[in-house]
Amino acid sequence: MKELSNIKSKLLVEEIEEQIYQYILDKPFEIGAKLPNEFELGERFGVGRSTIREAVKLLISKGILEVRRGSGTYVVNTMPADLDPLRLQGRADKMKLALDLADARIMLEPGIAEMAARNATMEDIEKLKSLCDLTERRLREGGDYIKEDIAFHTCIAQCSKNVVVEQLIPIIDTAVLMFVNVTHKRLKEETVATHRAVTEAIAEGDPIGAKSAMMMHMTYNRNLIKSLMKKPSDEFGK
Repeated sequence: MKELSNIKSKLLVEEIEEQIYQYILDKPFEIGAKLPNEFELGERFGVGRSTIREAVKLLISKGILEVRRGSGTYVVNTMPADLDPLRLQGRADKMKLALDLADARIMLEPGIAEMAARNATMEDIEKLKSLCDLTERRLREGGDYIKEDIAFHTCIAQCSKNVVVEQLIPIIDTAVLMFVNVTHKRLKEETVATHRAVTEAIAEGDPIGAKSAMMMHMTYNRNLIKSLMKKPSDEFGK
């Protein structure tokens, strides 16, 4: 019984950790912003202070939060270390970084989608369709879709059956997460439409269609970042 209780407690802490992380992204909290205290967080998420404390420790271990003795808990990053293998999150100009990542994706991902359309198995296609459906459902519901979006692009890279491309997956994952973070989940309809177009082209074994659809997806992303760079920083969260 004690072991079962410990498992449930661990699962609850991990769930609250994820909710706090999403709260940081959704508000959004800027780098250097102070998080509400344990009591306030406990009230918000309906758990005790000990659960909040353990969840915060997990976020500290991932480089998201930092406790400053006598001052409080602060946001020091918005991307977990395990999703930032290139350590790019420390760059001060997030919009410039997002644009650079978008440019890198434009060089890489249309070609990857083309390879995926040539090499994807039926099993790969079923998985890709499922991820496409799940991402769309999350978007329609207004919920968090970052994990599903990352998994979708990761699946396309895996469909390429190219061992070098698979080594680029961490770069793609970082770029997807950075884009969602800096744009605060805009382009929902465009994401749904272009994800669907990419998926259908890969399923039909249409390399040029897959490449074109992915280029359109990347172009929407890049154009949004460019438009946001022209606005005052206080408008980004609107």
